[in-house]
Amino acid sequence: MTENYITEDPAFSLKGTLASWRSSLAFLLKNWKQLLMAAIAGGLLGLGYFWFTKPSYTARLTFVVEEAKQSGGGVLSALAGQFGVDIGGMSGTSGVLAGDNVQELLKSRFLLKKVLLSKSPLDSSHSVAEDYAIAYGWLAKWAKKSGIGPQNASFPLGAKSLSRVQDSLLQVIMKEILEKELAVSKPDKKLGFFELNVTNKQELLSQSICLQLIKEATVFYIDTKTRRLKINVERLQRKSDSLEYLLNRKTISTLSANRDLLNVNPAFTTAGADLEISNRDKVILSTIYAEVVKNLEISKTALIQETPTVQLVDQPELPLKKNKMEWWVTLGLGVIISIISASGYLFIKYDK
Repeated sequence: MTENYITEDPAFSLKGTLASWRSSLAFLLKNWKQLLMAAIAGGLLGLGYFWFTKPSYTARLTFVVEEAKQSGGGVLSALAGQFGVDIGGMSGTSGVLAGDNVQELLKSRFLLKKVLLSKSPLDSSHSVAEDYAIAYGWLAKWAKKSGIGPQNASFPLGAKSLSRVQDSLLQVIMKEILEKELAVSKPDKKLGFFELNVTNKQELLSQSICLQLIKEATVFYIDTKTRRLKINVERLQRKSDSLEYLLNRKTISTLSANRDLLNVNPAFTTAGADLEISNRDKVILSTIYAEVVKNLEISKTALIQETPTVQLVDQPELPLKKNKMEWWVTLGLGVIISIISASGYLFIKYDK
């Protein structure tokens, strides 16, 4: 019968660990020349990364949306808020820029496309998309490709329709912006402040995209929020203008009929009928006109109350935040990484 013995791990010894560290350090010091060469090479690579890497610029914008009618929960909402329960948030928000909807709206391709086809701050004859492609070196590559060509590599200002190739290239630009350069956040969930960050290799493009995007979103939001009331106000305004025109004409005709009545022959018993009918029509038009004007003013007041305010708190101002590591940081990282890599290589080679 064979006996199976279970081997036990050796007990931990601080003295043995220190001895192992000393031997490893001695081994590294013995190969100091290789480590020095690796450090020099890593430092040069770090400096090369610093010199050949272009910086990026971040445009930061903070805004707050003020709604005319706030949804209140009364005493119940205040009481629930003391226990950390947000009844207003549970009921949902219907505004386009209310709640978390703002993040999806500012990332919509519809608004971003309008911004990219707007005038560029670098060249008034170019669109933002065209200067964006130039800044990233894409325009020259696209123009040289046989399937694209120079005519499809440009994006005209305010173009209503684009070719299939132009639209595909614009999708590439929008994908780059949405996935890597555009960020919308809410720093504090309890507050109504939103933060928009746009990062780009061109400083002016970062600022322009950031400002144009919030401008387009504001116009879209206010138009969506007040469209129904605007249509109602315009309809009442047209009706009011028409009634005012008819009332003015009826007033003139009534005065004319009243003047003619003074010269009429008393023998005619129906001579005052025209004046009576004119006065009746004038009273009816005046009553209708007064009601329409009253409804018009009520609708205008409601439109003013429903129109929200998007207030910019912090706007991106030049110079923007520059995103690039200092030369001494890249130098130090290059040296450290190269020494660690060289040490690992030497240990592996030594074990073999």
